[in-house]
Amino acid sequence: MTFITPIQMLEIIAAQLKARRLFLNLSQQSLSDRSGVSLSVIRKYERTGKISLESLLKLAVILDSLKQFEDLFQKPIPTQFQAISILQKNTGRKRGRK
Repeated sequence: MTFITPIQMLEIIAAQLKARRLFLNLSQQSLSDRSGVSLSVIRKYERTGKISLESLLKLAVILDSLKQFEDLFQKPIPTQFQAISILQKNTGRKRGRK
């Protein structure tokens, strides 16, 4: 497993956004016009990877990539083994007064 630092992840996501923008044949200016994110913010983002979450989500909407954010922090689905383990832990008397 390769460890990626948060800074490296910022750069990776910025590069992927730029590649998606170019694939969709959008200039930075047209992305700015459509998203409401200023041109200077888009330029800085593609260069440094730094942007506010709100601006990034606005760009994701225009680039049809918002779905990936919906899945970002979802509660994991337990495997069969984990489900059995959870059920076994929940047996027995509960603490507290009735």
